[in-house]
Amino acid sequence: MSLTLAQARTIIDTALDKARADGAQPLALVVLDAGAHPVATVREDGASLFRFDIAKAKATGALGMGADTRLLAVRAAANPLFFQSVVAATGGRLALSPGGVLIRDVEGTVIGAVGISGDTGDCDEACAIAGILAAGLSHGDVQ
Repeated sequence: MSLTLAQARTIIDTALDKARADGAQPLALVVLDAGAHPVATVREDGASLFRFDIAKAKATGALGMGADTRLLAVRAAANPLFFQSVVAATGGRLALSPGGVLIRDVEGTVIGAVGISGDTGDCDEACAIAGILAAGLSHGDVQ
């Protein structure tokens, strides 16, 4: 199964609805397919300059490392030299803050990732998960 534009739009719309309901700061969102190609992106009015880049780095990093960025941040705290090397080797395409979440189909196969940036990592991640679930998909780290 491939991630569709309709699913990506549902992820974005639901994530934004949750963000507004929770009073979040303006967000940037990136939904990538399994090959890290953009399916849909959005930047809310008022989102600061680097938010899109950070959101993309969260989504790309989750795909590239096979884990949500919350888990990657924990791993990086325990092994900072390795993760500094990964960030350098990938040209900065890895952000170590919650908000990069793997997207899985109903069979559990990773079909993409969403990255959100603009508020706290916890808020960014909660919005991403709400969007993924609304699209009828699941989320989580590769085991």
